[in-house]
Amino acid sequence: MGVVDPFSVARSAGLELIGKSEGLTLTDGTMELRADFGRMLPRLKQGRLQQELLVKAARAKGIERPWAIDATAGFGEDSLLLAAAGFSVDLYEQDCVIAALLKDALDRAADDPALAAAVSRMRLHAGEDSIAGLRHTAELIGQGELAAPDVVYLDPMFPGRTKSAAVKKKFQLLHHLEQPCADEETLVEAALAVHPRKVVIKRPVKGPLLAGVKPSYQLAGKAVRYDVLVPPHP
Repeated sequence: MGVVDPFSVARSAGLELIGKSEGLTLTDGTMELRADFGRMLPRLKQGRLQQELLVKAARAKGIERPWAIDATAGFGEDSLLLAAAGFSVDLYEQDCVIAALLKDALDRAADDPALAAAVSRMRLHAGEDSIAGLRHTAELIGQGELAAPDVVYLDPMFPGRTKSAAVKKKFQLLHHLEQPCADEETLVEAALAVHPRKVVIKRPVKGPLLAGVKPSYQLAGKAVRYDVLVPPHP
């Protein structure tokens, strides 16, 4: 299969990808959108980071170098929280335009001393289908070539996550590109098939369970909650 050109894909959706001094930018001529980890810095401070609900949900006690797979990376902000908390993170983003924006943000962050250490633990699988990636990982684990990940993180797009006007604008642009996850059951099955210690699923605080799967426990904030599945281990 040939390499997909994100610039062409953006144009076919009525958008443009433009290289600017601030970073690669997606625009429809009025709104602009770019991935930027710099604004995450206040949340990465050590005292604050440990209070992040995602970090609490994903925490792997007694593991020196925990490994997480983010199967729905988007702009990578949640992966950055995990990486800052010490996880090595594999990020899957199937949409080539979003993946291009994310790669640009990672490249810029690698040159920022405040972000470089965390970003060095993040590996992007740009344009790759996460279900196929998880299945391949499961095969390698079954063959004894890989240890199982500690966490698989799922954050399928859901509309109306917040009343914030800025986020609404962001979703208006992204909805030109990426639709919410349609095959929830297959995604959850693929996540469980790699035998992680836990699967962490981000949902709207009052939203339905992903694929109707009942979690082992939940951590809820004001806008979002994390449903945690803890599979039985032999």
